[in-house]
Amino acid sequence: MANPDAGVGRRLDALNFFLADVRDGLGPYLAIYLLTVQHWDEASIGIVMSMGGIAALLAQTPAGALIDATMAKRAILVAAAGFVTLGSVALPWTESFVAVAAMKVLTGGAQSVFAPSIAAITLGIVGPKAFARRIGRNEAFNHGGNAMAASVAAATAYFFGPVVVFWLMAAMAVASIAVTLSIPLERSTIMSRAGSKRAPGTIGTSPRASLSSCPPGLCSCSRCAWRSSTSPTRRCCRWSGRSWPWSIGKSAPA
Repeated sequence: MANPDAGVGRRLDALNFFLADVRDGLGPYLAIYLLTVQHWDEASIGIVMSMGGIAALLAQTPAGALIDATMAKRAILVAAAGFVTLGSVALPWTESFVAVAAMKVLTGGAQSVFAPSIAAITLGIVGPKAFARRIGRNEAFNHGGNAMAASVAAATAYFFGPVVVFWLMAAMAVASIAVTLSIPLERSTIMSRAGSKRAPGTIGTSPRASLSSCPPGLCSCSRCAWRSSTSPTRRCCRWSGRSWPWSIGKSAPA
């Protein structure tokens, strides 16, 4: 009899593979396109790329909190993939600096959803004990997808020009959305496996509780919030230069 977990695991492999080119956006390909096709100067390109990076950085904590709080993790992942792809594919028809910058900021913010979404879905599929090993496998397939996308782009850009990267990204986004929807809904939530029932007053009940449990003024809040939202099995705060991991259901040390 076939193991149903093996089938879901292979779908998770495919998700990380096809989402590789989508979760990173166009990256350096956009800079090359703006320089060689749109004939932008280097300063304008640098400003646009920086704006997208800053937007992604600022959106990380809210994105993690959103994924932590919602049961619709698949839907958010699909929406983010579609939004990033549509925004990127629209760039060849956009020449103004303001429009390109706005699109880069919006897509950069949407990209922040991918990491916590995949981590949460992974935890729901494999559980906390196999989570660390499975994350390593996710990254392996992610890098494999990046390598494949770069190889296909290099081989086809010679015939079709730099614009081919936009269509390649759209194709991988469609594949990633199809794979995401093929993952059973009940397996895409961390609630059943990550311990939704926690003792009152213990750490990890919510992103706000995790942040408030950190020593005032001495907690690396961005790190704490990200770890809290992507891996509910470990809560991390810094005190005197040390990182303290706490398991679910255990109170923070006094």
